[in-house]
Amino acid sequence: GFTVRTTSDLPEIDGRAYVLDHNASHAQLLYLQNDDANKAFSIAFKTPPANDTGVFHILEHSVLAGSEKYPVKSPFLQLLKSSMASFLNAMTFPDKTVYPFATPNETDFRNLMDVYLNAVFCPLAMVDRAVFEQEGWHRDADGTVSGVVYNEMQGALASPDAQLQDALERAMFPDTAYGFVSGGDPASIPALTYEKYQRVYRRHYSADNCCITLYGKMDMADKLARLDKDYLS
Repeated sequence: GFTVRTTSDLPEIDGRAYVLDHNASHAQLLYLQNDDANKAFSIAFKTPPANDTGVFHILEHSVLAGSEKYPVKSPFLQLLKSSMASFLNAMTFPDKTVYPFATPNETDFRNLMDVYLNAVFCPLAMVDRAVFEQEGWHRDADGTVSGVVYNEMQGALASPDAQLQDALERAMFPDTAYGFVSGGDPASIPALTYEKYQRVYRRHYSADNCCITLYGKMDMADKLARLDKDYLS
């Protein structure tokens, strides 16, 4: 289901890089092949913000709060307890959102890859408004605003250094994605509605807007077949 676009030697990691395109979905894939037994995977989406609502940060939290195949409240926390992963996380950058993990165990790798792919492509958050209200924001009975990302960003932007960095970026990069707070400005987060959040997810969390990375010593054909059959096609 893939076409190899380029290959090149990577002496820095004693390996070889393969850049592939998925024929049906136009997803991009980078395979960094070497003899490292600690295998890694990531799926990343291009997510340049258009405002300060932190929608991509909220989506990062939300997709890891249960999916169609893994409808538990917090599969991410369950993985931290049971997986052999040497790295397991998700990050929102100013222009992309990345979901990476690494593990030396083959069975663990297959399981984690399925959990991550099901999370980003089939999240319960798109049909359960409660996930948005929990991870993003909601208004309590007394009128106060709360939410995981809302509270996190109140702390993150509270220091003078963070406020100075925010002001500098707004001044240096006006009218671009880099002039916004990708994590979300607490003053703007409550402007995000559930309907807008759903539209942003559908626009950006698509196979033709993603880049998948595989790294280490693995059966490349098996991984590509799984990606093609289970998700991309």
